[in-house]
Amino acid sequence: MKSLYTGLFFILSISFFSCQSLYTPAKMYKVLPKLTKSKSVLQSEIDSLISTEKCKYIKKGRSYAAPLGFTAKKDLKNAAKGIDEWVELDKGNAYVITNYKWVPFDNYGSTQLNVDFDTLNCSE
Repeated sequence: MKSLYTGLFFILSISFFSCQSLYTPAKMYKVLPKLTKSKSVLQSEIDSLISTEKCKYIKKGRSYAAPLGFTAKKDLKNAAKGIDEWVELDKGNAYVITNYKWVPFDNYGSTQLNVDFDTLNCSE
């Protein structure tokens, strides 16, 4: 019976933790903005928005380690909540993701989503 539970745990671990690999950059930048209240700005747009003074940096180099979720989607929801909280605390209304990665968290295959971003104040 113990081996049955061990096997079941192993299979579930693989199915839950391998979902992160499904989050390509295109999918990440499509899904995460839908989960935040703050405006998401693409890296490809930021230089233009700053130079035309439509956006202004408030804080560069924020990092947020999202609380572990049971699925990759829950990890993203947790990250979105943290991003929104930082944007609000910085008195901004937007953010730009500069990097993201799932990093090993424990010896059981769990990973934690870490998001690097800048907070902004944008007029649009």
